[in-house]
Amino acid sequence: MTDVIAPARSLFAGLQAQAPDPLLSLIALYKNDPRPQKLDLGVGVYRDAAGATPVFGAMKAAERVLLETQATKAYLGPEGDFGFLEAIAPVVFGKSRAGEGLFAVQTPGGTGALRLAAELANAGAPGARIWMGAPSWPIHAPIFRQAGLAVESFRYFDPATQRICFDEMMAALARATAGDLVLLHGACHNPTGADLSLAQWAEVAALLSARGAVPLIDLAYQGLGAGLDEDAAGMRLVMDASDAVIVAYSCDKNFGLYRERTGALFVRARGHEDVVRSNILQLARCAWSMPPDHGAAAVRVILEDPALTAQWRAELDAMRTRLNQVRAALAEADPRLEPLRDQHGLFALLPLSPAQVEAMRRDHAVYMAGSGRINIAGLKADTVQPFVQALDACLKGDA
Repeated sequence: MTDVIAPARSLFAGLQAQAPDPLLSLIALYKNDPRPQKLDLGVGVYRDAAGATPVFGAMKAAERVLLETQATKAYLGPEGDFGFLEAIAPVVFGKSRAGEGLFAVQTPGGTGALRLAAELANAGAPGARIWMGAPSWPIHAPIFRQAGLAVESFRYFDPATQRICFDEMMAALARATAGDLVLLHGACHNPTGADLSLAQWAEVAALLSARGAVPLIDLAYQGLGAGLDEDAAGMRLVMDASDAVIVAYSCDKNFGLYRERTGALFVRARGHEDVVRSNILQLARCAWSMPPDHGAAAVRVILEDPALTAQWRAELDAMRTRLNQVRAALAEADPRLEPLRDQHGLFALLPLSPAQVEAMRRDHAVYMAGSGRINIAGLKADTVQPFVQALDACLKGDA
């Protein structure tokens, strides 16, 4: 009798096709649009008045130092560049808090830090809940879900009124229980640009402390809002009230290191320091083994040199000033955009339907995310008025 051989089972048979990333698709559409007046307000990178995303002068200088002095490309270890972590901590937390029981590891960007934080939480409490406001960065929820967490959402922002739904937020967080995570945007909220006031941060800090919930603070835009210390002030209030806190940090925007993937995860876990440290290192080792070095090494060089630090701060100040000038110009051009003046960072979320967003692209060559999020840095002095006119046409239904 001849043996019957079962049909080969495809390893990939159970996969389902995934929708392409909308922003990546937008890049291709914009590139292929021949209209000279087209505006790219989609992808979230800083652009200067010339439309470029330049390398910081301080970064160029630091890279020259590395070129001349770096003696090896050997692995650093799963923690990453200790000098980078020691240098960036006072920037993030202030000099008085930089050593307050925080364990730090270097990560591949802020996204790597978020994923590592989620993996840590799921390892400690499988299926743990994380509370997060809506809207949020579109990748937040998938990161948490793929790491095994249960996502609970609440309304954070109303695009129609351009106001934070603070009462709804506090009512939702009042249902959090001990050990739940709560995602908070440290500054320059993505996608809305609407940040909590210090008074609101204080209320959140007190509530989380009372509930025993653990804040997970995503600080990806420090320095682009009101200033380095100002943008970290709310986070520091939460830290003062919490025994356990997790901070995911990114250098992509405030050092212009988008493609270098430079970030860090900071964790304070009073009473559990050793076990948390060992688990973070094991999870990082299994995820990416060793973090990429170049960006972190360059940041270290900048922060260890007073002259380069001053140059970097001046360049960051110039970026923030430009963003605030564009916000002011939008507010002056249309009273409906007045709330944007008091928002922060790269983004604003406009009350546009998907059809209106499509009309902005089709009829006015204005490219933005389907949610109505715009990148403020995609505008400049001579394009604010055409943008406002296109927006007015769409809001009136004349598009």
